[in-house]
Amino acid sequence: MRMSELSRRSGVSVTTIKYYLREGLLPTGRQTAATQAEYDEQHLRRLRLIRALTGVRGLSVSATREVLDALGEHDGDTHRLLGLALGTIRLPADSAADAPETAEVDALVKELGWNVHRQAPARATLAETITSLRSLGVPLDWHTLLPYARLAERTAILDLDQLDDLDDPLEAAERALLLTVLLEPALMALRRMAQENESARRHTA
Repeated sequence: MRMSELSRRSGVSVTTIKYYLREGLLPTGRQTAATQAEYDEQHLRRLRLIRALTGVRGLSVSATREVLDALGEHDGDTHRLLGLALGTIRLPADSAADAPETAEVDALVKELGWNVHRQAPARATLAETITSLRSLGVPLDWHTLLPYARLAERTAILDLDQLDDLDDPLEAAERALLLTVLLEPALMALRRMAQENESARRHTA
């Protein structure tokens, strides 16, 4: 396809596509003339993933390039591809320190039998949340979090089920990213609605 069609099908402007080409985010097309090139479905999938990484996940161009380079190095390893796209796996270039572990996080992961890397950013988030809640007088421990974790586990199964029909790794990474980032506000809204409903059930006649 010509660049104009690539732009139309991807929803990305020609100017932006040219910028991605200059920055090395998008591979060059097959040259057909001095100033013309053709692009294929792989360019389209990569362009959609770039748009998801920059627009949905909010990465900078340089960070997006690092993710795409890492994806290229691990082509065929679906687990790692999804982790890199979603940010659940740190990039090799990351200089961040190890996630601040707590005994509570370790105990929860062990009880669940989950395979979660010790440097996973989510571990740090969970540890910081537990510390913050305790500082505010909320006696939270891993036993309290366990039923929530089981619900998250069921949600993850639903998420990954929606990728089963995809053979292309880039397409799978894009869909996983969209489902995760864009669906999270809907999941939060459902929780608030469920809380309102449960409150009404318990406290109104």
